[in-house]
Amino acid sequence: MVMDIGVPIKELGKVDCQALIDRISTLDPQLWDLCDIRQKKYDIHRHTKSIVMIFAEGWPDIRLARYPGWDVLASFAMPIIEKIVKQHYSPGGAVIRAMVANLVAGGEIEQHYDAAPSFAVGHRIHVPLRTNEDVTFTIDDQDYKLEVGSVYELNNLVDHGVVNNSGEDRYHLIFDYVPPQPQMTPA
Repeated sequence: MVMDIGVPIKELGKVDCQALIDRISTLDPQLWDLCDIRQKKYDIHRHTKSIVMIFAEGWPDIRLARYPGWDVLASFAMPIIEKIVKQHYSPGGAVIRAMVANLVAGGEIEQHYDAAPSFAVGHRIHVPLRTNEDVTFTIDDQDYKLEVGSVYELNNLVDHGVVNNSGEDRYHLIFDYVPPQPQMTPA
């Protein structure tokens, strides 16, 4: 089953993320440099920094690993993630990636599509935590301005990219939820 949501982006409503926003504003800036798995694995993320909580390797036999961000942000981020999953997706699946991603001031994530097999069966969710009018998300040649506290499912099987033309960093809570699969044990 391929998870093409049929549109470039789908707004799923609002979520209270103020506690997570407040927590991020108090973090030691060095925490953004603890885990560079995404930057090393994907060159398009060279202008980003991430506080990674969960990251999966392999498919279909995935190996989930908790990263340093788990201890720092999970108590703030996981209630948001669990609420979104409960409201919009079938139970029994797994969150296989979860992080707060920072697209640095003046940075860009070039147009690309996500080719790993897990992306074809999962839902890629973004919750903007800090953004502004000078940040443009382009999906399938359409420009979007995402709003803080809104929940979006991104069709990452089509070309997408982000440009941060502002003087401040942009933060998103990003996670991937994979519904129950025949070969998958629920997490």
